[in-house]
Amino acid sequence: MSPWDSALRQRRIAIQLSVCTQTKFATIKAVSLEVFMTLAIVAEPAPLQANEDGVILVGDTRVTLDTVVAVFNQGATAEEIVYRYPSLNLADVYATIAFYLKHQSEVEAYLQQRRQQAQEIRAMNQGKFDPQGLRDRLLARKAEQEAC
Repeated sequence: MSPWDSALRQRRIAIQLSVCTQTKFATIKAVSLEVFMTLAIVAEPAPLQANEDGVILVGDTRVTLDTVVAVFNQGATAEEIVYRYPSLNLADVYATIAFYLKHQSEVEAYLQQRRQQAQEIRAMNQGKFDPQGLRDRLLARKAEQEAC
């Protein structure tokens, strides 16, 4: 028995179809047809994966968990999120929202860590590349080009 067999539950759904037809020669009443379907209930993992930088992406896209959670917290529905980010799959967005709601504290901790990393990188880049010095160099280059 495979590991999935224990997760599978089967249900039989009986569909009764009654037909009553009046013909020229006879009346056919209550013909019954039963159709049995098997419904497999399987737990699927959340459609989240971390890239090489540790950023969590949704499905097979480049849309981050940060983005989906932020838009969801702004009040967007799953359908609106898919409309804004067409590379996303609706089922993946619903699964991501469900994961977020079930693991809200862990996801919020991850998001806080990402915000902290972003602030550190921003401070490091501003230290390396002084925005005021860059602006002055660009203005000097522009003045040089206009003089020619």
